[in-house]
Amino acid sequence: MIKIYGIPSCDTMKKAMTWLKENDLKYEFHDYKKQGVSSEKLNEWLVQMSWETLINRKGTTWKSLSEEIKLSVNNNETAIKVLIEKTSAIRRPILEVDGVVASIGF
Repeated sequence: MIKIYGIPSCDTMKKAMTWLKENDLKYEFHDYKKQGVSSEKLNEWLVQMSWETLINRKGTTWKSLSEEIKLSVNNNETAIKVLIEKTSAIRRPILEVDGVVASIGF
C-alpha cells in the first residue's frame, strides 16, 4: 500500500496525488496538519535518509523560524523536536510503500 504524507494545501502534494490518481495507484493520505507526525515515524524515516534531506529549507515555515532555532537543528534529535512542532517544515510529499520511503519530493 502506498501512503503519502504532507499537507493538502501544498501545490506539490496536489500534483503528486493527481499523478497517483491518473496512474490508478491507490494510496492513503496522511495529513500532517490534522494527524501530526510521531517521533517514531520521524525516526523510521531518519534511518532511511538524513535529517538534512527531511527538512524543507526552501519553505516558508523553515524560513520563518528564528536563526536560533535553525542553528539548533544539527542532528536527528533536534530535527525531530522541531519537525514535530512545525510539521510544515517536513519536505513533501513523502511516499512510503510498505513502510519504506520510496520518494521524497515530487
